[in-house]
Amino acid sequence: MSSPDFSSLVKFLVEPFLDAPESLRIDCEQNAAQSKIWIRVAFSGDERGKVFGRGGRNIQAIRSVVRATATLWGWSAYFDVFGASEHEGAEGHRSERLHRSAPKPKPQRRTKPSLD
Repeated sequence: MSSPDFSSLVKFLVEPFLDAPESLRIDCEQNAAQSKIWIRVAFSGDERGKVFGRGGRNIQAIRSVVRATATLWGWSAYFDVFGASEHEGAEGHRSERLHRSAPKPKPQRRTKPSLD
């Protein structure tokens, strides 16, 4: 059984958000023995806001589609965004992961005051 063309899928999902689609770089590394794929994308730093979207919704949707496609084929997918920002200077590329906020604490149950 072959695997889907993840590079084309990611290109199809990411390019509509880019003003300069030629800046998109996709690296797919597959391990057929373990049925795993690692997908890394990079694009121009000024495009980051459009690709990630408000609150990271766009990039999470892209990750969900990639993971769901991989699951349909019996694979596990890992998706990372790489890119240099103005703040990195000479550091070069680094991995960007969305930070999820900590879960909200559950409200405390109030007990009735005793009339003792």
